[in-house]
Amino acid sequence: MEFERYDDGVPSWVDLGSTDPAKTRAFYGALFGWNCPEGPPEAGGYAVCDIGGKTVAGIGPQMNPDFPPAWLTYVNVDSADATTAKVAPAGGAVLAGPMDVMEAGRMAVVADPLGAVIGLWQPNEHTGAQLANEPGTYIWSELMTRDLDQSKAFYKAVFGWDAEDQGPPGGPPAYTEWKVGGRSIGGMMLIHGDMPADMPPNWGVYFAVADTDATVVKAQELGATVFMGPADIEPGRFAVLADDVGAVFSVLQPKS
Repeated sequence: MEFERYDDGVPSWVDLGSTDPAKTRAFYGALFGWNCPEGPPEAGGYAVCDIGGKTVAGIGPQMNPDFPPAWLTYVNVDSADATTAKVAPAGGAVLAGPMDVMEAGRMAVVADPLGAVIGLWQPNEHTGAQLANEPGTYIWSELMTRDLDQSKAFYKAVFGWDAEDQGPPGGPPAYTEWKVGGRSIGGMMLIHGDMPADMPPNWGVYFAVADTDATVVKAQELGATVFMGPADIEPGRFAVLADDVGAVFSVLQPKS
């Protein structure tokens, strides 16, 4: 599906800071068919990857070597400054920005009260992913948290998101969907006992694929590690992997 713009509060872009950007560009190019030319020196080598000339994701050098490589979700905002100003009063922390990224737009990176990191993007020349929700492109972001209520309060205060719980009443919801104007734009799950005890709260990124099982096999051939799946869930068939520099991502074959 092609996009020309995104509404305020809707995730619009994902990128990865890699310890070896050239290696990472080759991995995702082979896995998803991305064209990832190295970015210009003035952009620090940041590559805007595309499929058929339509932008899909970014890959650049890792900015903070103290943390493992990780995919970052950016939420489209009308004003990076105004949105960032809501973060600290809601219990979060501003990690970077707001700052201009040449003529592309204005960005900030923030952490919620539990430590999960998310980006803000105020578009100028770069409006976000021009292609999404189809094989080889971004389709979904999901928050893993240790406190559902605290997370709901933060993201409502900062982005205006509503939260719709799913599952039987009487206990923690099986899943929560984030909504903007009644439309689902992301998800949230509680970190539970079946997950690694040291798992930090985090935002995970999903890419759509035509065949999850075949994608997992190909990813392993390219040097990826499988953390979970392939397995069937309500929206389709998914798997969780780490690429060949250790960045975790998920793939989802949506139900037809």
